[in-house]
Amino acid sequence: MRAANPDTSDKDPHPMSHPSFVPLSSLRPGPAPDELVPAAPPLRLMFWELTKACNLKCQHCRAVPESELAAGELNTRESFGLIDQIADIARPVLILSGGEPLYRKDVFDIGRYGVSKGFRMALATNGTLVDDDVAGRIRDAGFSRVSISLDGARPETHDGFRGIPGSHAAAIAGLQRLRARGVSMQINSTIARHNVHELPDMLDLALSLGADALHLFMLVPVGCGVELAEREMLPTDEYERVLHWFYDQSKQVEIDLKATCAPHYFRIRAQRIVEERKQGDRSTPFIAHGTRLKAAPDPAGGRPLSTMTRGCLAGTAVCFVSNMGEIYPCGYLPVSAGNVRQQTFGEIWRGARVFRNLRDYDTLTGKCGECRYTGICGGCRARAFAETGDYLGEEPFCSYEPAADTAPVTAMAASGGHPHH
Repeated sequence: MRAANPDTSDKDPHPMSHPSFVPLSSLRPGPAPDELVPAAPPLRLMFWELTKACNLKCQHCRAVPESELAAGELNTRESFGLIDQIADIARPVLILSGGEPLYRKDVFDIGRYGVSKGFRMALATNGTLVDDDVAGRIRDAGFSRVSISLDGARPETHDGFRGIPGSHAAAIAGLQRLRARGVSMQINSTIARHNVHELPDMLDLALSLGADALHLFMLVPVGCGVELAEREMLPTDEYERVLHWFYDQSKQVEIDLKATCAPHYFRIRAQRIVEERKQGDRSTPFIAHGTRLKAAPDPAGGRPLSTMTRGCLAGTAVCFVSNMGEIYPCGYLPVSAGNVRQQTFGEIWRGARVFRNLRDYDTLTGKCGECRYTGICGGCRARAFAETGDYLGEEPFCSYEPAADTAPVTAMAASGGHPHH
């Protein structure tokens, strides 16, 4: 498998088919006139890499971690300014990540400022730096949820993948300290060949620790992950088996189960629900049972933190900001949409060509371009880019063949995934 070199430009070989498309170059200088830019979809999740610095050496890391804070990272003042700019257009869940975000001394100030502006703030950490003092400061800053990464049910599995002995025990201890202080906890687990057999035990561990959520991240070959992709990526048939297992578990446990970087999970859910309803079983809603019961609520009455709507949300409802202010569709798709030091966030979100392409499903090619489940799946744009250099290409780790599916299109697929009752 060929991994493309990261592209940090806004170059794009696919012109927009929308009749009101205007190249970004023609919209400078000055902001784009509103009537020339199609309305942008609402931003729901924003992942913010505060730093690449980290104390672990994870084999799969998207960021290629560094041992120290880098010069030129968005400082506290710039971070507050970015929050203000985001607030001008939306109130997404803001997830502060890294690297290891706790390397930043101002992480609590940034979290507290976001809360003061009406954002639900979340923190993504490896958990090893969460002592009693840090746990209290996280709670006091007002973070709605903290995710901690565990890449194996057994210490030797996690520690081998994360590169530091004892990191599994330290992560669990950090989780327990936060849980004891009433913080909503989520476990993130990257699934690959070396740990896929531990999935049932990972779920049992999440339940035993009182986690509110278990999110599986299917490996994407970017950053450090490029080097282990050949030996660690699951084959497509195993991918399908894991997602079917995940669907079965979602009906049995009362925690939030979510498959991330696995958009074809939504196609599998749709297929399974349709088959169940043919048998007279109408008990399963499209949104998983656990998601409804245990997703962290919004005090203001908005969407829960973990509401699922579609497979790949890159550039449509999700985006990523790097430690240097670069905006990307997601943390695994290295195609830059712009930099907040050069443009406002609103300009980038509304007008960047890569975002506008991703929002037009008619630009998808290969199997994804002809698939009946495009509206609820869309394929992983990051894996397509890593495989071919074309982020609008087909998902390379999907076994579904649209041309071979001669069944009538269901109401679920036609309506964007929500079954008609």
